[in-house]
Parts: sequence; structure tokens; C-alpha cells
Amino acid sequence: MTGLRVRLHAAASSDIGPHRATNQDAAFTASWGAAVADGVGGGPAGDLASATFVHRLAAGRLDGLEPVQLADSVRSANWDLRAHVERDPSLSGMATTFTGIFVDRDGGVLLAHTGDSRAYRLRAGELTQMSRDDSLVQALVDQGLVSIAEAASHPRRNLITASLSGGELDAAVVTAFDAPVGDRWMLCSDGLTDYVPDDDIRAILNGIDDAEAAAQACVTLALDAGSRDNVTVVVCDVVDPVPASAGVFAQTAFYGSAATRYMEGLESA
Repeated sequence: MTGLRVRLHAAASSDIGPHRATNQDAAFTASWGAAVADGVGGGPAGDLASATFVHRLAAGRLDGLEPVQLADSVRSANWDLRAHVERDPSLSGMATTFTGIFVDRDGGVLLAHTGDSRAYRLRAGELTQMSRDDSLVQALVDQGLVSIAEAASHPRRNLITASLSGGELDAAVVTAFDAPVGDRWMLCSDGLTDYVPDDDIRAILNGIDDAEAAAQACVTLALDAGSRDNVTVVVCDVVDPVPASAGVFAQTAFYGSAATRYMEGLESA
């Protein structure tokens, strides 16, 4: 990571919730990037899809990339899903959402996204959704057929229009953003945003400085609000770079299905 202008102080929390038999959410955090993935409901082995994708992506050490390189890394990780299906046809149809941020070489971050897991940025106390849901309801909102308020409780709000399943045409949208020290990013599965208003999320992210405690507080709030889904929250603070030899935030950490299906750790700097 020599030469990078910022790093991430990132932490996450993931909970299966009281209504699900498996945790189909997966996440990872590192000083150079973080991501959340949510296995698509209704398909087979959503936990395998999210865990496989997150581990393959994290193994690539995506520090200091340009947008086209990150897009290529997403495609490579997506091929791992196809390999699973080719080995076991009963897994055909498994898929995952994906939302991640990665430090680029110019002192900013790259946001990569597909599906309805979300990315938010907290800057100067204001919380802004930075990703766009790939969902039927979002399309209805864009067409003016459904209001934003109606979308929050729409019965088909979980029907997504894009995901990663190992298909040739699967892709993530990659967007570059500036990332001054002090910005805070939050990535989450819809187990949070389907049940907790943005204003309540903003209050937590503003009020709790510690990234791990903030992530856990968001998960707890979703469960208290009656979330019937898995809930995963990643909080990433943009901080000044430190020498790799300092060992700060040097360990890549995994959460949710990525922690339970693949127990080995990955060293990162």
C-alpha cells in the first residue's frame, strides 16, 4: 500500500436474526477496502454465494486500483460462483448482491455496487445514500409511479433487478469519489434499511465514534425494530495512512457466512 494517501479503519457486525435458519450475509473489512454481500432470497445456497464472492474478492488485495481494474476483479470473483455451479448443478441460480468501497491510488475511494445492499456516506454530519438500488421498486420510483415514502413499505421492495451469479454479463457499477479524512462510510444489507429509517441510522453514525460499536448499534436497532432478515453493517472511517510495519488494521476480517464457511484468515497490509 505504499504511496496511498488514505486508509480505512473499518469494522462490521452481522447477525442471523431470530427468523432465519442461516445467515446469507457476508462481509469483510481491511485497511484498503470493505464489502457486504447478501445471498439472494429464493435461490439456492445464498450463504455460499455471498461467502464465496467475498473471500475471492478479499484475496485479491484490491488496494490502489483504478476503476477498470476493480471491475475486472469483481468479474474474476464472480467466476468463482460459476465454478461452483459447474461442479454442482443443483446450485444453479445461486446469486448475491455486492456493495464495497476500496481505497484508490489518488486519495479517494471506489464504490462498487450491484443489487440492493447499500452504501451511505456521512460527511459533516449529513448522511447520503451513495448507491442506487437495483430493484423493481427503485425503477418504479424513477418512473414517478411510486413515491419514496411508498417504496419503503412496498410489498415487492425486495425484488432485485441485478446481482452476481456467475453469469457472463454480471457486473458491478464502479464509481469514484473523493475521500477526505473524516468521512465515514456505512455498507449494509437490507435487513437494516428495510426496518430502520435513515434518520435513525444517521443519529448512530454521528453519535458513536468507534466504528465497531457503531456497526453493532445499527444491527441491534434493526433487530429491535423487528427485522425479519439477516442484518449486516460495515462502518468505515477514512483515516490518515500509517506505515504497514505499524501493524494497525493489518488483518483482513470476515463476518457472517464468510466467517462461518471459510475459517482461514487472510493477511493484508
